[in-house]
Amino acid sequence: MTHSLNEASDRRAGPSVAPLASLDAASIRDAYRRWAGVYDGLFGAVSAAARRRAVARVNSLPGRMVLEVGVGTGLALPLYDSDKRITGIDLSVEMLAQARRRVARDQIHTVQALRELDAEATDFPDGTFDTAVAMFVASVVPNPRQLLAEMRRVVKPGGTILFVNHFAAPGGPRWWVERAMAPASRALGWHPDFAVEALFVPEDLAKVTLEPAPPFGIFTLACVPN
Repeated sequence: MTHSLNEASDRRAGPSVAPLASLDAASIRDAYRRWAGVYDGLFGAVSAAARRRAVARVNSLPGRMVLEVGVGTGLALPLYDSDKRITGIDLSVEMLAQARRRVARDQIHTVQALRELDAEATDFPDGTFDTAVAMFVASVVPNPRQLLAEMRRVVKPGGTILFVNHFAAPGGPRWWVERAMAPASRALGWHPDFAVEALFVPEDLAKVTLEPAPPFGIFTLACVPN
């Protein structure tokens, strides 16, 4: 298993692993400043089923303290069980403003805090959370493996890290479409050509559970034991 994963990683080493266009914090903020007011309408529906699946997995896990990385406009916040205590972080002030309005409007009592923070370098103490979940975030941040390292740091040993994300196809027509879209990454605010190996090294992939998420398996739910 490990041998085949290493071979696959070697075959994809180079340009097919690293996205063609780089993102930095400024470009991410700019993109989501533009998207904040229309994000729910444009992206909320297509991502709803995968989001529900991720939160259902969080709700099934032990422990109360949950970190939602890239909380955005707070679309997932009403879905958590009442016994969970949610801290949401995001780099976009505009997206967080939408999330705070949602919490107030819907009287969501599970939310402990919504904070503007860089997901790759938070100020939480080690082992603060039982679970950390990042929905549609891994292909947005400048350094995905640093994101994973930071989530590992703030989650207790024995806890769980979850990702829901679009990962690039290994080949075929969809791969060509994703690569063609890649130069627009800065405007989009995410990488259409984001490979799973950009987040996980082969040793991680040997331990991570990956399962397709709706609609049509275009998203993947990744479960990472900490």
